[in-house]
Amino acid sequence: MSVKLPNRLSSKKKKTLKNNAQTETLHKLGLGPFWTTPLDPASMLDISTWTFENQAPLELKDLPSAFLRRLWLLHPDARSPNCKRQHDVPNSAGNSPEEIINDFGESQSDINPLDLVTAVFMSANTFLQQEMTVRMVQCQFAVPLILPNIDPEEPSRFLLWPSRGVVSRWRSHGKVHEGDLASTFMPVISCVKLGQCGVSKSNVLNNVINGLGSPSETFLHRGMDGGQLPRRLSNGLVEIGWYLPTGNTARDTFPVPVVISNLRGDASAHEKCLSFLCQTSSAVVVFCGNLREKERQLLASCKNLASKLIVIDLSDTGENENRVVGFTDQNLGQVMGLPRGSVLQGRALSEEELADRLSETLSDLLPDTLKLVSLEAAATLAEVLGLSVDEGVVFKKAMATVEEVLKGLDEGSAQFREKQLPLQGQLWGKLAQVEKEERKQRKEGNEINSQLQKEKKDILVELSSYKMTPSMKNFTDALFTTDKVERTCFLSWMKLKLQLMQIGKQNRHQGLFTNLQIEEQDGIPEHSDELTNGIHDDLEDSDDSFCTDSSFEEEQNEVITDPQVSNLQAETDQEFGHILQMSTENTTEQQPQEKDHLESTDDMVPEQQLEMVSHKKEIQEEEVIDKGLEQITDPVFEDQNNYLQSGENGSLSSQEKQQNEPQLTLADSDSASSQQQMCQDAGIEDQVTSWSQPFEPDPDWLGLEHFLREMGLIFELTHISPGSGSQNMLRLPSLATDLLFYGIPLELMDGDASNIPMQWLGCVFAELRRRLPQEQCRTRVLTNLGVHHARNAEVFSALLGVKFPEGRQRSTRGVYMVALCPPIDLRKEIECDLLLLIDVEGLHSDNQRNTLIEDNEMATVATGLSDVLMQNISSHADTKFEADFGVIANALLRIKECGSMPVCQLLALDDGINSVLQASQLRRVSDMLQTETGDREMNNAINHFTKTTTCMTSVKWPWYNMSLSEPIDPLYSEAVLKLKRNLFGALKKCAAKSAATGLPEIMNRMCAVWDAVRAESFSVGLQNTDIALAFSLLCTELSQWEDSFLEHMDRWHTGASKKIIATKAKALDAMIQNGLMSELKDEAREEVKTEVNKIRSKVESYLMKDGIPNMNTFKPVLMSNMDDLQERVTEVMIQQLDVVIESHCSSTQLSNFETSLEKEQESKMQALVEKSKSTKVLLRDEELEEEFEGVWSEILSNFDFRPSEPDDITARVTHILKENLVSRGLQKHLKKLEDIGQNQTSNFYVYDEHFGYRSRLKHMFEDNNRIQRMAAQKLASNLIEEYNQFAADKSSSPADFSDSYIKELLENVENGLKDKTLEIRSAFEVDLKVYLCSAACQDFQKLHDRYAKDTEFLTCISAAKSKYLAQFIYQFRKRDQCQRVAQAFTSMVLKPTALDYIYKPVGMRIVEEIQGQLPQYQSQRAFHQNLLEELIKEDCFESFLEYFQSYDDYRRKKIQETVVAYFCKSTNLEKWRQQRLGEIVGKIAAAVSATAEGTNGVLSDTKPLLERACLILEEDGDVDVPRASLDGPLFSITTEWDRFVTCLMELLAAMRLDLAQEFTQKVDIIQFLQCLPVQPHNSLFNRVRGCDKKCPVCRAPCELENKGHEVHRALLHRPKGMLPRRSCSLSTVSCPESVTESNPGQSNDTEDMTVACISLLSRYPDWSIYPEDPNNHIPRAYWRYVLTRFNERFAEEYKQEAAKIPDDWRKITEEEALNSLKVAFSVEC
Repeated sequence: MSVKLPNRLSSKKKKTLKNNAQTETLHKLGLGPFWTTPLDPASMLDISTWTFENQAPLELKDLPSAFLRRLWLLHPDARSPNCKRQHDVPNSAGNSPEEIINDFGESQSDINPLDLVTAVFMSANTFLQQEMTVRMVQCQFAVPLILPNIDPEEPSRFLLWPSRGVVSRWRSHGKVHEGDLASTFMPVISCVKLGQCGVSKSNVLNNVINGLGSPSETFLHRGMDGGQLPRRLSNGLVEIGWYLPTGNTARDTFPVPVVISNLRGDASAHEKCLSFLCQTSSAVVVFCGNLREKERQLLASCKNLASKLIVIDLSDTGENENRVVGFTDQNLGQVMGLPRGSVLQGRALSEEELADRLSETLSDLLPDTLKLVSLEAAATLAEVLGLSVDEGVVFKKAMATVEEVLKGLDEGSAQFREKQLPLQGQLWGKLAQVEKEERKQRKEGNEINSQLQKEKKDILVELSSYKMTPSMKNFTDALFTTDKVERTCFLSWMKLKLQLMQIGKQNRHQGLFTNLQIEEQDGIPEHSDELTNGIHDDLEDSDDSFCTDSSFEEEQNEVITDPQVSNLQAETDQEFGHILQMSTENTTEQQPQEKDHLESTDDMVPEQQLEMVSHKKEIQEEEVIDKGLEQITDPVFEDQNNYLQSGENGSLSSQEKQQNEPQLTLADSDSASSQQQMCQDAGIEDQVTSWSQPFEPDPDWLGLEHFLREMGLIFELTHISPGSGSQNMLRLPSLATDLLFYGIPLELMDGDASNIPMQWLGCVFAELRRRLPQEQCRTRVLTNLGVHHARNAEVFSALLGVKFPEGRQRSTRGVYMVALCPPIDLRKEIECDLLLLIDVEGLHSDNQRNTLIEDNEMATVATGLSDVLMQNISSHADTKFEADFGVIANALLRIKECGSMPVCQLLALDDGINSVLQASQLRRVSDMLQTETGDREMNNAINHFTKTTTCMTSVKWPWYNMSLSEPIDPLYSEAVLKLKRNLFGALKKCAAKSAATGLPEIMNRMCAVWDAVRAESFSVGLQNTDIALAFSLLCTELSQWEDSFLEHMDRWHTGASKKIIATKAKALDAMIQNGLMSELKDEAREEVKTEVNKIRSKVESYLMKDGIPNMNTFKPVLMSNMDDLQERVTEVMIQQLDVVIESHCSSTQLSNFETSLEKEQESKMQALVEKSKSTKVLLRDEELEEEFEGVWSEILSNFDFRPSEPDDITARVTHILKENLVSRGLQKHLKKLEDIGQNQTSNFYVYDEHFGYRSRLKHMFEDNNRIQRMAAQKLASNLIEEYNQFAADKSSSPADFSDSYIKELLENVENGLKDKTLEIRSAFEVDLKVYLCSAACQDFQKLHDRYAKDTEFLTCISAAKSKYLAQFIYQFRKRDQCQRVAQAFTSMVLKPTALDYIYKPVGMRIVEEIQGQLPQYQSQRAFHQNLLEELIKEDCFESFLEYFQSYDDYRRKKIQETVVAYFCKSTNLEKWRQQRLGEIVGKIAAAVSATAEGTNGVLSDTKPLLERACLILEEDGDVDVPRASLDGPLFSITTEWDRFVTCLMELLAAMRLDLAQEFTQKVDIIQFLQCLPVQPHNSLFNRVRGCDKKCPVCRAPCELENKGHEVHRALLHRPKGMLPRRSCSLSTVSCPESVTESNPGQSNDTEDMTVACISLLSRYPDWSIYPEDPNNHIPRAYWRYVLTRFNERFAEEYKQEAAKIPDDWRKITEEEALNSLKVAFSVEC
């Protein structure tokens, strides 16, 4: 990814989207346009590269960009669907409420995060998908494997290509392994869901793959933000997560790497995906809910297809017709033929417990039981089942081309490079050495050695015989293709394949690789012979999923002669001729290499034989995984005792499979062996290589950069031997420019041969410049310089997304360049149109030979090209500290000799002591070499306590985790953004320091630096390490001397400050202060000069020491730094002295101001206090503020300010008028603004030019336009008069001049001219505005001068105005506030206390008096008897009904009526209240007086004294005081306590009079009773309430009065007719009265009554219900009388038939009924 071109890299345009819910979701996310033209890696330039902040998305359309941006930063919240709320967005005010609701709803999440991920994958092309997959796996996110199609009618897409780029390490069986996700064979555990279940399958899998309690969320689930929202796109999505063991048995869940796949949605809706997962997975885990018939059949199908099936029962425990029959361990195992333990009961388990059980089950199957699967092998079956595989024809063609290019690599990389890349051999390196010797001899002024000339001639002759090799022919032809997708596929696959081959080779060199072995004979399915020898014989030689089909034949590209090539070449030579004349490069290569024989890697994966058996199709095919898939001995599983057998350990044998069932099969052992070279999994013994230590680079490693280097050398050869190149070769610079545009780095320097192909680079640079717009010529260079272990390429990739050759496991040495075009807004900031990124790879990467010279050459060239140099400090600096440091320091020293110096930035890969030490050393060297004052970052010389390490950016990079199982540092993303901001801040510094150069200047600079390097024109030799170390030590010593010097100046500054402060009141005397300042500044200059001269002497002495290398070349630099130090410190010291004197003057002036203010305030305060005493009106704060404003204005008008520098307002007025004229379209009159500010003495006159031509012609012959001129003059005079009044008003206001005055003036003029009918031109308006603005400059300048005195001091006291106001108010309150505080204490504390004391016992007194006067309230029985008597006397049916239905409420009402009636008659209330009032006032006065002893005239805090008074009142007076209000600050004032007590006593007396007067007034009795603390009617009710139990049959109340009785008894039971029948709980049993009433003819039969009562006793043993004496009818007469009286009313109320009343009941009188009550209640219960 580099310069972003308009034409995106994408495949063929897709079909137009259909209108459905999925399409709507894409459009809501703003991804609709990218369905036809997908996002590609170049899109990340706009999304991520130029982003310096992690901005939150504001709306749904921002979510995809936010996801990608955060993902590129490896942010843990990358998948978050949350948007910033609408009300947080400043520009959302104009949106309607409907828009706000539609846009955001009630939640921040408006889309399921899984839909967000799916949508971005759908909208990205394959190459961006791979980039996304790599980063998602780094973040431990699940990645899509099968992507559903947005069109339900189209097949889902199997994503194989994205997984090819995922490579990681893990530790298993005591060894470290490395492999890629696509081709590594490992167990695949697929998890699906059938039926509805309440368990989150994804959350369970997270706990399995990450462990319980882990913060990592591999799979998105419903518990995450937005996870509960419905899914629109992701149903049918298959995700995979990669579990990698760490070797820690206590931590690892599984001992081997495992792929866990997760099918989203119900599996019954995605049968094709379910079938695929069953056939390709090592084990299938089915989460089963309540299943229907279809789902039962699918479960049975899973059992037949899957090698191992694990069922988790999550169905409901209750009976359900849809529930799977026999869903228990025994029944399910018997019915479905599952082995024991294959069914887990999960309905009663939590998700964590279920995950633990599932982990245990899977651990028992690993590593020996489950078959091993690779995604490559699964891709073929996916295609057979109807899924769309992303690696189509273009990919296969590109893969086949790569095979042709790499043909012969199996003989060994050294042999391959010798045969196919011969220009990078020894001749290229020898030619470089010969040319360096020539340069040295020319530099020394000697003639060129004839032997050297002959040697060079022989080399050139040998090079002239070069012919392009087949590999390079195929390579360049592949790059010349016009299909951009095919070229990208070719380059991507070539890099991936070479990388994977390197992993395998590295493992074998470590002795840690175990060849994949497959036994073909054991356990072959019975039908394998038929499959092998049958109709699929034609598939035996077919390529696997990695390679294209064998029937495919690559078309040879014909050589096309471009008529523009010659012209382009001539243009290039002419443009860069003056540069190349200085350096003519004749290139060969010198690279001694050891030969290495590789095993054959032609076939990278096992051959997949696919065969589908169908009786209904003409062509029968069946995809088979033969025994090899289940018998793989992968290095990960090399400790297995036995090979996996089909049908063993719970796996379904091939004999049990149907003939028409698709099976995935490995072919023969040759193919499998070839595949294993691709899936590289090897162990590293603990004693050989540690877990965190990276592999050492391979000196014979072959990478894509070698082919690109060869391509450049081929072109370079055409200039060495003219005529040797073809027309096609002349197109190579154009090809390299194309690659540069698409992010393929251009090698500037061959680090292996230590040579630069200048002709090649010149032509590429010329082509690059030709393609860029002419205005895009400003170029900046950002270089990343670090040693091999510093991972420079990865750093650039993380920062800017560019791809440089990674040197982690290879020995590639060189300087590489990528070009980026910043966006327009950033171009303005950094003044750069083209940003060149330079990466140095391979410094100190070769441990077998001394590469000090080559390393220094590369570092020097890269540093010399740089505008900004990022010094990348390796975390492995402890092993080669001096060498690593020396290379970078020497490069800086050499470039300093050339007269330039880049802006340096430090990057540490950790914060260890070695990194800090190296950073400190490099920072000192860099600072020393920055001679210009503006370059050094020490802006404040006094602040010498700031350590150098604070300037270092430390980032914990994710690749040092060494494994994808390690979490990313949560601070990583912010650290990367900080580093990016620092780098671009450095580019802004470059823009401020110097103008950017163009590409020709960059080329010129490279030639100059390279010439100097070849001729060794530097004083620091390429093999010299002593000078760098000595210079660094000198910088350290100098830093310590500078620290001591600055400390000395600190002490001097302290003494000078004391002298200034000692002047005290003389501070405002200008003459004294000027003399003192002049003396101190001269002393400061002399002091600094003396101390710096001491440092100079120390430096010179240090350089003269024995054993110190000669650094005379850098002595001017050191002395220049001394001069710079002296200048900076002198400037800072003078600034500090100015600050001190200004601070002292300001403090003195402030003291004078406060003294004056205090005097004025005292005078005003005395007047206010007197006014408050006389009027007895407490002043409000607003009134006090107004009084203070008057004091403040008086002080400001009379205070003696120090005059400030004059400030002319003319420029401000002119600018405002200019903006006004421009806004009104009067730009043509701007020249008249030059008259503003000039002293104008004449008045404003109207001229003929102020009127239009037609107007003048119209009135010319009438009055010579006199009337019009007079009208215009009058209008102008009126406006001028209005201005004079306006200026007078503003000048009299206590405020400084403001720009708003001029704006208001111009607005007044425009309003005055708007409504006039005069035919005047715009010149009149402009002249009048100019005139008035000139007058305003004079008038308002006086106002501004009046307020411009000591502006800073005025600003200071204005800021403190609120503090002075508060002090003024406080001082007034301190004198007069005691009145208000005493009043508040009286109203908030004393009065509530008095009222509580008065009214608290009133309620109980009323109760006692009522009980003493009314006998019915003496007991419960008396009260009940009285109640019944009143009922019968009242003779009201409604009262009886209320009595029956609401017994308690009726009693309360009667008591309330009694209390109210008592109050109406009683006169004791007023006497009680007056008596209690006198008591409480006396107690309060005594308590307050007790606190006043010994406080006469003493200022005290009122709050503790008031609290003490309350405490005394509580203890001595037995009173409850509400002290909660004392907790606030209201009562905490300082005053004279005796004054406060006097005021309080007065208020207390007034309170007593007010309350006494209030008590004499008539009150509302009901309201009064409700306000009493103890309400008398409630208390009376509780006393006569009695037992709450009622007869279970007739609801008569219990009359027993003794407490705690266990058996209840009612005196008067009620007849049935008085109760509704539904209330009778028994149908056959009644109380005695009811029995008698229901059987009037048998009332004398006491035996029947006795039997009925015995039945009641047995039914209700806690009630005493006995038959009444049949001979005594008196007790029962009451209720018989009532029933007879209201029988019809009761029947009507209860809607039932009336009771049959005996005749003798009708004879009962009211007197007999009342007598029956007396008899009944006289009986002892």
